[in-house]
Amino acid sequence: MGILENLIKKVSGGGKKIVLPESADNRILQAAVLLKEKNIAEPVLVGVPEEIEKTLTNSELGCAGIEIIDINDPSLLDEFAKLYQQQRPNVSEKIAHRLVRRPLIFAGMMVASGKVDAMVAGAANTTADVIQAAALTIGYQKNISSSSSFFIMEMPDGKIFFYADCAVNIQPTSEVLADIAIATATSYRKLMNQEPLVAFLSFSSKGSASHPDVDKVVNAVEIAKQKDPYTAYDGEFQADTALSEAVAKKKLKDPSRVAGRANVLIFPDLDAGNIAYKITQYLAGARAYGPILQGFAKPVSDLSRGAKPEDIVAVCAITCLLS
Repeated sequence: MGILENLIKKVSGGGKKIVLPESADNRILQAAVLLKEKNIAEPVLVGVPEEIEKTLTNSELGCAGIEIIDINDPSLLDEFAKLYQQQRPNVSEKIAHRLVRRPLIFAGMMVASGKVDAMVAGAANTTADVIQAAALTIGYQKNISSSSSFFIMEMPDGKIFFYADCAVNIQPTSEVLADIAIATATSYRKLMNQEPLVAFLSFSSKGSASHPDVDKVVNAVEIAKQKDPYTAYDGEFQADTALSEAVAKKKLKDPSRVAGRANVLIFPDLDAGNIAYKITQYLAGARAYGPILQGFAKPVSDLSRGAKPEDIVAVCAITCLLS
């Protein structure tokens, strides 16, 4: 059984509620039906109930047992507007009411208020829109001030690695790089039930090269350790130093919990991360699951706008496990 099947099995029957605000997209409706039928999670659709029910009926998908929330419900709009104002006192009542009528904001407020466990969107909205809505409504997890993403990389031999960030932050600063590492360590711990061994990657291993790009990574390691002293972070490492104990013994003077045994790889920029995951996928034959958004106080994730219903189900399952 592969990692995805294991994760789906793990979340199934747990009753996690996940809001899907893009109810006008037929792929979302198909995914909602699959989530319900397979008892993976409890889908919650947001929109105009009559329109959603009509679409489900016309497409012969059926809607038995699927919860549909009316985006025009006055009591919910009032509740969400007041909660939004509590979070952001500088926003007027009029603007708050206008904002919570937007499907992504409405869904984000459902997560923030605890009515659902998680949100998945992006089939019909950009990644930037999903991130902005999550930041405005849910906010970031403790010690983090930015969002990021990770891929679950399943190797042909069954080994699992988390790669980050491969989809969101183009040129992260040391502070953002530390945020990425902390968020990915949290994601790894929740999904894998194992301790993350987090390697910050570079073209240098512990001072073997000198450059501002190396300094950025070195600083990021220190920031991560200060913010989260209970997780194993180390670097800067070249990839072979992070992954091979034999290489690590040759290259490093001091012992390291992470070197040669890393299971979480933090890339210095989006170029490196995106290239690495695709090379691993296409040359090594690895399976890549993601990108999964992270860093928020409660789980939110993005979808490729080309996602198929089965892809949406997989992202929903993983996102629910992060709650």
